[in-house]
Amino acid sequence: MSIDMSDPGHGHSPAAWTAVIIMLVAFTIGTTAFFFELPWLVWASFGLLLAGLVVGYVMSKVGYGVNTMTATPHGH
Repeated sequence: MSIDMSDPGHGHSPAAWTAVIIMLVAFTIGTTAFFFELPWLVWASFGLLLAGLVVGYVMSKVGYGVNTMTATPHGH
């Protein structure tokens, strides 16, 4: 199976997976905190959401992004 070079590879990197997982956890915590009326935890989860964005950006710049991926893709 060959890799299609026209595909930009959105989400096919460790940086993207890590960022999305952190942001999903933050969103889940924030939604639960909103339901239980805990505004401090809602804002803390918003901070975690922003941290996930920063972690994804930093990981992509370090070499775990789509264009500079140091991890070898599996041939599935």
